[in-house]
Amino acid sequence: MRRQIVIGNWKMNGSVTANSELLAEILDQWTGVHQAEVAVCPPYPYLAAAAVQLDNSNVGLGAQDISTQSSGAYTGEISGDMLTDVGCRYVLVGHSERREYHGETSELVAEKFQAALDKGLTPVLCVGETLAERENGKTFDVIGQQLLAVVEHCGLPGVAKGIIAYEPVWAIGTGKTATPEMAQDVHSYIREVLGPEGDQMRILYGGSVKPDSAEGLFGQKDIDGALVGGASLKAEDFVAICRAAE
Repeated sequence: MRRQIVIGNWKMNGSVTANSELLAEILDQWTGVHQAEVAVCPPYPYLAAAAVQLDNSNVGLGAQDISTQSSGAYTGEISGDMLTDVGCRYVLVGHSERREYHGETSELVAEKFQAALDKGLTPVLCVGETLAERENGKTFDVIGQQLLAVVEHCGLPGVAKGIIAYEPVWAIGTGKTATPEMAQDVHSYIREVLGPEGDQMRILYGGSVKPDSAEGLFGQKDIDGALVGGASLKAEDFVAICRAAE
């Protein structure tokens, strides 16, 4: 059985006070032992403080990006060693906002995936198509290319050590959500591309996930949780999604 996991991506939001209050509320509502795994990905400046607050809790810590380099003259970059040093267990790679706003290619994303593996982090590979690509029937072509770039660089055994998050670009921050059936079709395709390794991997759905849409999504056989954006900034909504994953 693949264990469900819900990861909150806070993106460029928060403050010292707001983050502390948000985590306190999440931890207060998510006590005890649960079937679902939960993690949050705060912005870089707040990782260390979040790690202290999450210590010995049932909520893991992740980062939103990673450098391909281990150290050196790379101003503004954050290495895998730095992430593990502050207690991170997960790291997002290839989020559509990184691909779109920072020009990250699938080849660079593959290098970041490997960099995460090299440091003992669990990479969460984000894949997804734009609205134009979906309307032109290119969904599987686009996602297949994004996946195969990582497979070619890291090998199937390496890819199997990570997590995949399917995030249709047209549903991120728009309030639009793929129907459970639409999401299931893509998740099933991802497993098909990855072969036997795909059967054991956890594949999440992301894209305007809300408490009222979570249950239907998690009811699909190939959806193993969610990568949550805006709703992860509200403790009540985020915990409701986490509960739906159980």
